[in-house]
Amino acid sequence: MLGEMEHKLLVGIILSSALGLYAQAVQPPATGQPPINSQPSKPGQPNTPGQPPATGQPPATVQPTRPGQFPPAGQPAPLGQPSTIDQPSATGQTNAPLTLTFQQALERARKYGTEIQTANITVLLAREDRIQAKAAMLPQTQLFNQFIYTQPNGLPSGVFIANDGPHVYASQGQAHQDFSLTKWAEYRHAMAAEAVAKAKADLAARGIVATTVQDYYALVIAQRKVANAQKSLDDARRFLDITQKQEQGGEAAHADVVKAQLQVQQRERDLADARQAIDKARVMLAVVIFPDFRMDYTVVDDLEQAPPLTPFSEVQDLAMSKSPELRAAQASLFQETTGIPLARAAYLPLLSFDYFFGIDANQVAHYNREHLNNIGSVAQATLTVPLWNWGATQSKVRQAELKVKQAQLDLNVAQRQLLANLHSFYLEAQMAQAQLDSLKRSVDLSAESLRLTLLRYQAGEATALEVVDAQTTLSQARNAYDDGLSRYRVGIANLQTLTGSI
Repeated sequence: MLGEMEHKLLVGIILSSALGLYAQAVQPPATGQPPINSQPSKPGQPNTPGQPPATGQPPATVQPTRPGQFPPAGQPAPLGQPSTIDQPSATGQTNAPLTLTFQQALERARKYGTEIQTANITVLLAREDRIQAKAAMLPQTQLFNQFIYTQPNGLPSGVFIANDGPHVYASQGQAHQDFSLTKWAEYRHAMAAEAVAKAKADLAARGIVATTVQDYYALVIAQRKVANAQKSLDDARRFLDITQKQEQGGEAAHADVVKAQLQVQQRERDLADARQAIDKARVMLAVVIFPDFRMDYTVVDDLEQAPPLTPFSEVQDLAMSKSPELRAAQASLFQETTGIPLARAAYLPLLSFDYFFGIDANQVAHYNREHLNNIGSVAQATLTVPLWNWGATQSKVRQAELKVKQAQLDLNVAQRQLLANLHSFYLEAQMAQAQLDSLKRSVDLSAESLRLTLLRYQAGEATALEVVDAQTTLSQARNAYDDGLSRYRVGIANLQTLTGSI
């Protein structure tokens, strides 16, 4: 009895030991402990589960992986780092923002501007009208095929006397030519219309250039004002730091600190407004220079590189010779002038000539039943003389003459308007150029005034209000100088646009 109990106790101890070893073998290592080495310590000799590696061999460690790099085969990802299998590839990185110069912006505006594209389509349509008018003056050829069936009644012609028989086959080549001054007048009118379309396309290009100039330099000024707002914020924070140190040393009142804090908050709001103005200006320019909406671009600040102002006499000569408005008005006058002979051509007769060659017979054959030739030719000439149309032609002539007078008036107005705009833009650019030196000097004086006021405040000779006023004056001087640069640059661009230089 006792031997049987000892046997069962021994079997239980052995089973408990086996289960403990199995649980230790399958349990993962704790965080921070070296993992169980699954590599054999010696070739051909596997390690016992739970047994440390042989002496002199470091424990197997998990090497960290860089972003976008997969761990070695069979090795898990390090703790705290997600597996790169489920992460997107690093090849999808965004490109740097596009940087555009003024000339590049102009090229894009000319390419993607809706007004220019519409004007170019109008030019192409006018070109096709000219081609069609020219083709109408040249001989026309065509192939005519016809079969006529007439009910027979015993006569050679059938029921209808006008027909040549029950079966009539016609297959003829025809050449037609009109000899008329109307065709020539229509061709000249189409040429003038094409010239008008080209002039209006240049005018549309000038309009898109003016829009691009305004939007481009509005963005440049917005960028500059952000920089100015950031400088003003730095000045306000520097003054706040000075007031706080002065208060700690008992040299300034707490009211100065409050005033400096209010100034910092105001400058932070000014900076936020300036950044919002950049986004608005970027949107306005993007509509003009991109085929789709995008905001990831910047422009080059070339306000300091504006060309010098050309003498007025040279600008006036260029404007009178290359102005798109004058060219459009002159082309319109020429087009209306060609309308007069086109209207008068209706008084003249029309002569046309036709030549036919082929077959027009009762059977499709070279010879008929009497062995006569069925294939031949015929020529005819037609003269049409107009006699009476109740004064419609006279009305068209008077209408064409009135259109010429209207076009002449439009040309005179365009010339006067060009001279007025030329003087206005030139005076604007001249005034802006004259004020640049004064505005630059104001910036330098305002910066020096702020520096001296800060020194006086630290020495106890100036109040916080004087410092804030000096900071405000410097901020206004910086913005005024940048506005002056933009005013001069836009004035030069307007003159170049008016003269057709850009």
